[in-house]
Amino acid sequence: MNQEIDALLEHPFMETVAYFSVAALALILFLAIFEFVTSYRSWDEILNGNIAVALTIGGKIIAICNIFRFAENNHESIYISFVMASFGFVLLILAYFLFEFLTPYIKVDKEIQKDNRAVGLIAMIISISLSYVIGACIT
Repeated sequence: MNQEIDALLEHPFMETVAYFSVAALALILFLAIFEFVTSYRSWDEILNGNIAVALTIGGKIIAICNIFRFAENNHESIYISFVMASFGFVLLILAYFLFEFLTPYIKVDKEIQKDNRAVGLIAMIISISLSYVIGACIT
């Protein structure tokens, strides 16, 4: 079975489909995990027009995909890429909690839920910026 899979992954088209599929499924999974750790329901807030939440989710999507880009570019196998990207995602979650902890006078989740766009923008920038640092670390 492994030989058939290895043979399929030798073709650039199939390798691209495999990496894309794993990254897309992981993106959905990781966004679900972020949804679980926030105090608001992201997609409900976006449906209600909350721009701050949309900025935050957009930043998380870019950050997760950027971490996958680094992992896929620097590791030979799809498995190792996924493991390293998952580790990068754990670091991104820790950064999210660190941001909340280091701003005790601002309840980040509450401000984002109240559509405080300044806080949403900063959260987006932090996610994207740290994804570059995380990406460099997992290579």
